[in-house]
Amino acid sequence: ATRVIDIGGRITETGDHRISRQCWCDVGGESGPCHSLHPPPTPHLAWLWPFKETMRKCARSWVTALQLMEQNPEFIFACSQGWVGLSARCSPSGADLCCLPLPSLQDGNLPSGEAMVRQFLEGQNFFLQEFGKMCSEFWLPGTFGYSAQLPQIMRGCGIRCFLTQKLSWNLVNSFPHHIFFWEGLDGSHVLVHFPPGDSYGMHSNVEVLKTVANNQDKGWANHSAFLFGFGAGGGGPIQTMLDRLKCLSNTDGLPSVQLSSPRQLFLALESDSGQLCTWVGELFLELHNATYTTHAQIKKRNRECEQILHNELLSSLAPAHRAQFLYPAAQLQRLWRLLLLNQFHEVVTGSCIQMVAEDAMRHYDIRSCGNTLLSNVATGLCAGEPGPEGLLIVNTLPWKCTEVMALPKPGGAHSLALVTVPSMGYAPVPAPTLTQPLLPQQPVFVVQETDGSVTLDNDITRVRLDPTGCLTSLVLVASGREAIAEGAVGNQFVLFNDVPLYWDVWDVMDYHLETRKPVLGQPGTLSAGTEGSLRGSTGFLRQNSPNSWLSQEVVLDVGCPYVRFHTEVRWHEAHKFLKVEFPARVWSSQAIYEIQFGHLQRPTHYNTSWDWARFEVWAHRWMDLSEHGFGLALLNNCKYGASVGGSILSLSLFRAPKAPDATTDMGRHEFTYVLIPHKCSFQDAGVIQAAYSLSFPLLALPVPGRAPATSWSAFSLSSPAVILETVKQAESGPQVQEAILCDLLERPDPAGHLPLRDNRLKLTISPFQVLSLLLVLQTLPQSPWGWGLIFGRLWGLLISASPA
Repeated sequence: ATRVIDIGGRITETGDHRISRQCWCDVGGESGPCHSLHPPPTPHLAWLWPFKETMRKCARSWVTALQLMEQNPEFIFACSQGWVGLSARCSPSGADLCCLPLPSLQDGNLPSGEAMVRQFLEGQNFFLQEFGKMCSEFWLPGTFGYSAQLPQIMRGCGIRCFLTQKLSWNLVNSFPHHIFFWEGLDGSHVLVHFPPGDSYGMHSNVEVLKTVANNQDKGWANHSAFLFGFGAGGGGPIQTMLDRLKCLSNTDGLPSVQLSSPRQLFLALESDSGQLCTWVGELFLELHNATYTTHAQIKKRNRECEQILHNELLSSLAPAHRAQFLYPAAQLQRLWRLLLLNQFHEVVTGSCIQMVAEDAMRHYDIRSCGNTLLSNVATGLCAGEPGPEGLLIVNTLPWKCTEVMALPKPGGAHSLALVTVPSMGYAPVPAPTLTQPLLPQQPVFVVQETDGSVTLDNDITRVRLDPTGCLTSLVLVASGREAIAEGAVGNQFVLFNDVPLYWDVWDVMDYHLETRKPVLGQPGTLSAGTEGSLRGSTGFLRQNSPNSWLSQEVVLDVGCPYVRFHTEVRWHEAHKFLKVEFPARVWSSQAIYEIQFGHLQRPTHYNTSWDWARFEVWAHRWMDLSEHGFGLALLNNCKYGASVGGSILSLSLFRAPKAPDATTDMGRHEFTYVLIPHKCSFQDAGVIQAAYSLSFPLLALPVPGRAPATSWSAFSLSSPAVILETVKQAESGPQVQEAILCDLLERPDPAGHLPLRDNRLKLTISPFQVLSLLLVLQTLPQSPWGWGLIFGRLWGLLISASPA
C-alpha cells in the first residue's frame, strides 16, 4: 500500500502502475472489475394502508417506472406485483418487466401447501396470458420467514431462482450467505440471492460500497443485486438515482454497475455457482415471530377457508353421479383469489391496520359462499330419487373415517351416532328416522371423585382433571404409560407480559418468557356429563384476569385415542400473551412440527444462539415430542404459534398489541386443541391422519329427496405413507387415455404417462415428495364416470412409502 502512494519515487509502468492495479483489482474502469452490481429498480410497498390505497400506490409506482423506461431505453423495472391495466404500455414480450409470479406477496409460513401452489398457479397463468411467458425467478423481497417446502413448490412451478431481502432483519444471528443454494424438505434445490446491501430501498449512494464490502460470498460469486428506489410506498426509483448509477457504471475505485433484469442477474450468479454453499431446511427469520399468533380471528378464518376450499374435490366428483351438474369453476376461482389476497404477508399474519383487518374479515365471506356450493354439490352427488329429505355423510379425506357425530332429529334436536364413511366418498343416513349404531363394546365412563376431580375413560385413553380443570394424568390404558410429567399439570394456561422492543404487533421478545404467570382456576368449578355411551365430557369456567375469562369442555369419544379441548375465551387485555402448556413425561432433543406437505424437526434446547432464536416458532396443525416407543402430540384447528422447550409443549393462543391496530385479538374466540399420547412413532400412531380429521371432519349434508342407499368411495390409497391432498378439475389439458404425471402448474410431463389397470394406479413416492396427476376416468371401460379431466395432488410421509 505504501508503494501505491509513494509520491517521492519515480513512476514506472512496470512497477507502481502494476502494484496499483493489484490494489484496485476489485473496482471498475479499465483495470477490469472483479465484482459487479446489478441494480434492478424495485418499489417496495411496506404496508400500513387499506387494499384500495395499495392499488393506487402500485399504479403510481408503475407509471413512474414506465416513464423512466421511456426516458431511459436501458431501464429495467423489477416489481413484486403485476398490474393488468398498465401491461399494454410494456413490451409485448414482457422483456422489460419482471414481476413476482404470485397474485400477492404471500406469507412464507402460514398458508397451507395447497394455497402456496395456488399462488404460483394464479400468478404464472396471469403472466402467460398477459405476456405469453412465465416467470423463472421468484422475487419476494420481504416476508416473515421461508418454509422448507418452498424450494420444491418453486421447482414444481417453473421457478429456479429466488431473491429475498428480509433475512437481513435477523435480530440474533447474521445469516452467513448472500448467494447460496437452498435445499428443501424433499431435496429440491433453488439458487437464492440475498442482496448484501441489507435494504430493498437504497438510494444509489454510499450503499454501493457497503453492498460489496458486506457480501459474505465475495470471491465465490462476483455479482450482487442492488435494490434501489423509495420504499414504504414512496414510489420506487427516480431519475436522480438512475443517473448516479450511470456515473458508476465504469468508474475506477468503485464496483462495476450493470443495469440488469433479474434473469440477467441470476444468469451471472449461475455462472459463479460452482463453489456456492448449500443451506438445508427452513430459512427462519429471527424477528416478527409474534405474527404466528397475532389477530387470532384472521388466522381462524384463514384455516376455515382453506378447509372449505378443500371441499372443491366434491365438485369434481359430482359429475360422476349427475351429468347435468356444472362444475363451478368461476365461483371457485373467485373464492381462491380472495383467500390468496388475504394470505398477503401483512394480512394473514395480522400485522395490518384495523381497516385492513375489517376488509379481510369481509373477504372471508368465502365461508358462506363455499357452504352454498357445498349444498349444491350434495344435490349433485345424489341420484335425485323422490322421497323425504335425507342426509348424506361425506368424507373428504383419503382414508376411512369413523366419528361420533351429532345428527339432526325432527324438531331441531340432535342425537349422537357413530358413523363410518369410506375414503373420499359418502355413506347415507336416511331422515327423519335415523338408524342407531350398535352399542360399542366399551362405552365412555365419566367419574367425578369426592375431591371434585373428574376422570374420563374409553378403555384406550384415561384422562384425569383436577377440580380447577388442569390435566393431572393422561394414560394409555393398554400400556399404562403416563404422558404428563411427574409433579406437573397439563392444560395449564399461562399469561406473559408482552412488550417488544420494536414493533408491537409484529414482535415478541425472548425476555417475555421471564414473566410467566400461571392462570389459576377456582376449585369446585368442574362439571361432568355423558351423552349415552358414545361421549364423555367435563367442563369448567376460569377467570384469567378482571377483564378476561375462558370456558372449556373436555371431550373423550368412544374408540378415540385422543382427548379434545373445546375452548371459548373472552379476551380484553393490553400487552399480554396467553398460552397453554403441557409438560410431557417424554425426553427428546428434537420436536416435530407440521409444515406444508410435511414436517420438520426443531431443537427443544438452547445450546446455540441459533437454537435460542427459535424460542417461538410456527407449526400448522400439529406438533409432537417423542422418544423411542412413546410420545405426545398436540393438535389444533386454527393456531400457528408454538414452541417445545425442554419437555413442555406450548401452544400460543392470543396477544394484545396496541399498534397499529388497538383492537387486535379483543373479543370472543372459539377454538379446539387435541392431545394424543402414543406408544409408537407419531406416523404409526396416526397423528397426521388425526390432525387432518380435526381439520376436515365428516360432513352431514341435507339432500333433497332420498339419499343413496349404499356407501361409495371415489379414491383410496393402499399405503398409509401417502396423503392425497387435493382433487380438483384440471385448469386445462388434452383428453388423455391414461394418468399423466405433471408439475404443480398442471403441465403434463411428456415422459409421465402411467397405465391404469383395474381402476388402480401404481406410484412410487419419496419422503415429502409432492406428485401431481392428471386423470381422465371416462376412459375406464367399466367406470361409472362419464366426465373429464381430474387433477390430484399427493405427497409422501417420512416413512417407506409403498405403492399407492
